[in-house]
Amino acid sequence: MLQMSRIKWGIISKGTFHLMKPILRPFPSKVKLLQMQTLPCARVLNSSWLRTLSVRAFSSSDYGDQSRGGLPRFFSEVLPPSKGNIVRVQGDEFWHMTKVLRLSASDRVELFNGKGGLVEGCIHNIDRTGLDFVALNDPKLIPPQINQWHVYAGFGTLKGGRADWLVEKCTELGASSVTPLLTERCRSISENRADRLERVILAASKQCQRLHEMVLKPPIEIDDLLHLIAHSKLSLLAAAKATPVLGALTSSQETSGLIIVGPEGDFTEKEVNMMIEAGAIAVGLGPHRLRVETATIALLAMVMLWSDSQQNSVF
Repeated sequence: MLQMSRIKWGIISKGTFHLMKPILRPFPSKVKLLQMQTLPCARVLNSSWLRTLSVRAFSSSDYGDQSRGGLPRFFSEVLPPSKGNIVRVQGDEFWHMTKVLRLSASDRVELFNGKGGLVEGCIHNIDRTGLDFVALNDPKLIPPQINQWHVYAGFGTLKGGRADWLVEKCTELGASSVTPLLTERCRSISENRADRLERVILAASKQCQRLHEMVLKPPIEIDDLLHLIAHSKLSLLAAAKATPVLGALTSSQETSGLIIVGPEGDFTEKEVNMMIEAGAIAVGLGPHRLRVETATIALLAMVMLWSDSQQNSVF
């Protein structure tokens, strides 16, 4: 049975009244406004002109393709092993499906597991605690991207949602991982931030339709980072008055590596020298002093675009 909503038309202006006369087409989900009539004010005052229009409300079965041409996509650690199998969806994703998007039985959706797995299916049954998802196809396994960039940034002291923004944009741009850096000027990061940032990563992954979830690693200190720099083919260290980043990328030709950005107040001179001695390349991001999150996203965007261009040139 169609869900209906009732809308009353009838507003008076000086002397005339403009009434949009809707004509219902054979498909009840669409209403087309074909013409406008100008009626005398006196006639409008007559209650017979205050018409009630019945229009079908939005139905979840009409849910169309999203911006990139896909179905609504949700996270599930467990995917159906093959076509026809059923998995149970509960918790936040169940709430998002039924309360936010108001999806119902027979609506088609996709599930992904954050590890490259993707399966198309439909909602089979809904109850108070969750819903059953049935696979319409066998699951696909998409390999991770070849370009692997790992972000190390001192964002532990950022406030007002700035750390959330940094992690969200790193997810959207395609960073493989983000690691909080503990430095002389950023000695700690709140432990309860991890759960929040994980939720930010999941939401951003769904929004940008990323199949491999970005990894949020535990905080590390500079001494531990030096070992990683020594074993990486390319480590880019954001530093003031350094060689422009494009020059460093052109000379190295690497399409994977480490991105290192300091905390508020930047790295100390000693920390910079230690990382350069370990093998990091200092790169500049322009003439202005940038915030931690701005520098991180600017550098990551540059290397991701560079990596994509190099990868495409190979083919």
